[in-house]
Amino acid sequence: MNLLFVCVGNSCRSQMAEGIARSMGHSADSAGTHPAKHIASNAVVVLNNRGISADGMVPKSVDSFSADDYDMVISMGCGVHCPLMRIDQDWNLDDPVGQALSVYQATADEIERRLKALHQ
Repeated sequence: MNLLFVCVGNSCRSQMAEGIARSMGHSADSAGTHPAKHIASNAVVVLNNRGISADGMVPKSVDSFSADDYDMVISMGCGVHCPLMRIDQDWNLDDPVGQALSVYQATADEIERRLKALHQ
């Protein structure tokens, strides 16, 4: 499945979702409505701890993507509204930005659970 994960900063949830989805065999990208300057260090740690490289991953703007190129566009939450892009699912996940590593890990676990549920 070709997936696009959308959030606000594209520094935490959507980046982890992109990496986890790719590790599960999906084609995936992520983007934000107001991209941060860098990926959150805890998001990188969580991906690395799962054996997923974050090399080359950077925050990107939703303006660089078209929903037509994806099977599914998933909002991570935070009321993301992309007026020119359809959102197929809103996962409504709390943003872990600035929180403890354990919160990032729990978010990644939930992302993985939801990705597995897409196959059922």
